[in-house]
Amino acid sequence: MRAPLALIVIATALAVSGCSSKGLRDIRSQGTGPDEFAIMPVKPLTQPKDFNVLPAPTPGGANLTDPTPAADAVVALGGKETALQPGGGIPASDQALVSASSRYGVPANTRTALATEDAEFRKRQGRWTRIRLFPVDRYEQAYRKEAINPFNQNERFRRAGAATPSAPPESE
Repeated sequence: MRAPLALIVIATALAVSGCSSKGLRDIRSQGTGPDEFAIMPVKPLTQPKDFNVLPAPTPGGANLTDPTPAADAVVALGGKETALQPGGGIPASDQALVSASSRYGVPANTRTALATEDAEFRKRQGRWTRIRLFPVDRYEQAYRKEAINPFNQNERFRRAGAATPSAPPESE
């Protein structure tokens, strides 16, 4: 009689333990961890065309392999690399882009402010969810009102006359 009871208890424990993985949907912080945006790879080394004509070393100056994320972003967006060099200023061709992107101001602490606002939002949303009998998807629960229904948006665009791609029916 003891063996079947023990097997039932072990089987139940194994079955329940299989339901415990929340994966990426667990929105609580697991620790401070590294800042993934602080890691900047260096540019690849290049060989000069002529080793006899090399620039003089500048102590404390910039290296050719040093990362320049701001200048790289300007070039990637179609601007000129000289826009961020000292004395270069913003070219007239890029002035509209700079004005449009900074029209509401550019706060220096965007990541910290967003993290604080998100923590307050999740705290307000999860006030009564600490007591629960069954596991709850906290991510879906906290952001339910923020989610966009793609089928409603698709219909809205179609009514406005915009060309929209076909979408699967809602039942799928």
